[in-house]
Amino acid sequence: MVKNSFTVLIADDDPDYLFQVAFYLRKAGYEVVAVESQAEAEQVILKMKPDIAVFDLMMESDDSGFILCYKLKRKYPEVPVILATAVARETGVSFGLSSEQEREWIRADLYLEKGVRPEQLDQEIRKLLKL
Repeated sequence: MVKNSFTVLIADDDPDYLFQVAFYLRKAGYEVVAVESQAEAEQVILKMKPDIAVFDLMMESDDSGFILCYKLKRKYPEVPVILATAVARETGVSFGLSSEQEREWIRADLYLEKGVRPEQLDQEIRKLLKL
């Protein structure tokens, strides 16, 4: 259980995935703002600063997650971002954050393939928040 409340912004257009992740993170003690689109996430970013964000890559467009990473980091450079996506499974295209060039271009702090267990996501969030 997270002792102090941290706010996690989750943006994903898969309602089942969004519900499951939000449910688990709330149960783990986080405040969760869950939205189903890039547009909704952009509105949240304008109004509040989350402690961490988890973005799907492909929502309204194939690069929604990249755009959200860029916009969040431009406004709040210290907020960690996890990009959680099934793009490799769906398209066969894979990428990572192993090089400085990839990190600079993608702007995410961590890349996870969807299907990650909720406990693993919680662990990664804790690492990024230094809990």
